[in-house]
Amino acid sequence: MPLSLFGILFIVIMILASAIRILKEYERAVVFRLGRLVGVKGPGLVILIPIIDRMVRVSLRVVAMDVAPQDVITMDNVSVKVNAVVYFRVMDADKAIVEVEDFLYATTQLAQTTLRSVLGQVELDQLLSERETINQHLQQIIDEQTDSWGIKVSLVEVKHVDLPVEMQRAIAKQAEAERERRAKVIHAEGEAQAAGKLFDAADVLSKNPATLQLRFLQTLTEVASEKNSTMIFPVPIDLVSPLIKLLERKSE
Repeated sequence: MPLSLFGILFIVIMILASAIRILKEYERAVVFRLGRLVGVKGPGLVILIPIIDRMVRVSLRVVAMDVAPQDVITMDNVSVKVNAVVYFRVMDADKAIVEVEDFLYATTQLAQTTLRSVLGQVELDQLLSERETINQHLQQIIDEQTDSWGIKVSLVEVKHVDLPVEMQRAIAKQAEAERERRAKVIHAEGEAQAAGKLFDAADVLSKNPATLQLRFLQTLTEVASEKNSTMIFPVPIDLVSPLIKLLERKSE
């Protein structure tokens, strides 16, 4: 008799244990009763009817899902390998279970196909320079497709673009040529500005001949400060002309 009571008590405890579930704050329970959707319960203590009710646990936390590297041919016929990461979360737990068989697998496949489709419509330069615009476009398309599954896609980021070696060399040559072009343009602009300043200086000096002589003497002073060179320079006639006139008067 005690053994039978012990067996009955054990069965009762097992039934109660199977009927009680405890869900964390970020979890929800999608409950089915005899195959029909009853509703979403949780978090906290959830009591089920044994044998009749079945519960599917769903996490509402943000999922960071890696998109496997995809071989993509861009619009300008360049073959690249691109991978990405998708951030999403379940907003409606009942839709995520009822509307799609496996929402994680379905979202992964949708992200892969969308990545190949969108990147195949842009050129390589756009893929490398307009990454933010492409990310927003990918996020918008995937989010619209997964909305009926109760999933919200918050962010899509293209992580890495693997270029062929030949294309890397071509891009490096293009960047080097661009830097040389900018250097030549800057040098030409500097020459043009210097010529303009010299023109202004010549205009100022031409208005008074004495300024030209002062500038000449200042240049001699700067050169003579080095003391390591011998310098021969002509003396302007304007400087000695008063002395010549004085000597002519004395000789008369």
